[in-house]
This record gives sequence, structure tokens and C-alpha cells, in this order.
Amino acid sequence: MSTTAPRLALPRPYVLASLATLALTVVATAVGLSVPGFYRDAPVLLPQIYGQDLLTLVVATPALTASLYFANRGSLRGYVAWLGVTGYLLYTYASYAFMTAFNELYLVYVALLWLTLFAFVGGMVRLDARALKRAVGDAPVRSYVAFQLVLAALVALLWLAEIVPATLAGTTPPSVAEADLPTSVIHSLDLGVVAPAFVLSAYWLRERRAWGYAFTAVLLVKVATLGGAVLAMALFMMLDGQTVPLPQVLIFGALTLAGLFLTGRFLRSIDPESSREPPISATDPRSEA
Repeated sequence: MSTTAPRLALPRPYVLASLATLALTVVATAVGLSVPGFYRDAPVLLPQIYGQDLLTLVVATPALTASLYFANRGSLRGYVAWLGVTGYLLYTYASYAFMTAFNELYLVYVALLWLTLFAFVGGMVRLDARALKRAVGDAPVRSYVAFQLVLAALVALLWLAEIVPATLAGTTPPSVAEADLPTSVIHSLDLGVVAPAFVLSAYWLRERRAWGYAFTAVLLVKVATLGGAVLAMALFMMLDGQTVPLPQVLIFGALTLAGLFLTGRFLRSIDPESSREPPISATDPRSEA
């Protein structure tokens, strides 16, 4: 008689939350892309919103669909990919809910913010980080550590180069003033959440702590998706006649390609036999091996 542990499906509430997220995301992006004049934001922001919508519709929703399917079949690879794409959608609809000018889909953005926050936090709590570390084994981690530290530094330098001079001069950062916003939610999210998360994840991974593997896996998927969104924004901005510095396009393009490569390598390093074990844990997720 086989002693192999049975595969465990995702808890039903998270499956339902992700299915609702898929449905609402398709509605939100399809309306935003197809209804002329739907967005009421400043003209300088519109190409960025369209680029975000396009990437979300054609890349993020299929990725969430596929990862949800495999995660629900007990795949550890599918589970961490599902968390990463959910994290991307959480970031996206947090920015829509807090920064996009009010429109008829405001409550949809708020619902997506709640659904993705529920699934992401709940999914992270239930992830067995020690099982993920065992599944990855002794694979080298230096490239993942370096990539996350470089990303954290670039994000910080990109925004601080705009914020610090404005602070010293007592003015408003150009990107905030041009968009006619009171402040930038993106600045706050990137400097207050994303960059510190990369630093912490890199440190934990360097120390070979179990949660370093977990956060690295999730953040890599998120970066690969978000990097594509930034490039889509840049494309729409150029089509709109806005100036997009070539170095920024090249840097983000290189980071996106590196993120895709490292994401694929990390996911491939997860032992397929780990799918025979429960990808989630009922034990205290803070415990470390």
C-alpha cells in the first residue's frame, strides 16, 4: 500500500476568491481598453493605465488561470506562481483603487483589492516554506540574492532622484505635478513595501532561511509580470507621443528579461516530486528549519 501523501487542493475560499478575481479583472481591463474616454485621469497617465490594462488582460489573467489550476492540483510550482501573480494583481488594483480618478468601476477596483489581499495573505500564511526549501534543495542562490538587491537599489534610486530634490526645494515631484495628484501611491508602495521586501527576501535567502525561498519565489513571479507591465506602459507612452528616456526602457527591458529567466530557473529547480507532498501547511508558518 502506497504511503505517498495525498495531494491537497487549495482551500475553497481561495479558489473562489481567485475565480472572482479573474472575472472582475477581465471586466475591468476590457472596459478600460474598449470604452473611449472611460478613464478620467490626466492625459499623461492614460498611456500608463492602458499599458497596465493590456498586460493584465493578455498575460496576468492567463497566468493566474494556469497557476490556479496547477496549484489546486497540489503542485508546489503552481502554488508559488499563483501567489506571485496574485501579488502582481494586488499591487495593480491597490494603485487603481487609491490613485485612479473615480469612474464607474471604482467598486470593482476595491473588490479586486480585497480579493487579492485575502488570497495573497492567506496563501502566504498557508505556504509551507520549509517544504519549498527542501524542494529547491542545494541550488545556488547568489544570483537571486543579487537580482533582488539590484532591483531594490534601482527602485529606490529611481524615485528618490525625483523626491529628494523636490523635498529640498519645497516643490512637488514632476511626475506628481504633471499627473495633478496630491501624492504618488506608486512612490509609497515601491519605497514602503516593494523595495524593503526585496531587501528582506534577499537577506533571508542569503542566510538560507526557509522564508527567503518563499518570498524569493513569489517576488520573482511578481517582478516578471510587473516588468512586462512597465514596458507596455512605455510603449503606449511612446505611441501617445510622450518622451520615454531610452536608458529607462533598456534598463527595464533587461530587468524584465532577467526576471523571466530567473523565475523560470527557480521554478524548474523545484523538485517535481514535491507535488506529491502537501504544498500548504497547517503548522505555524513562522517556524524555520
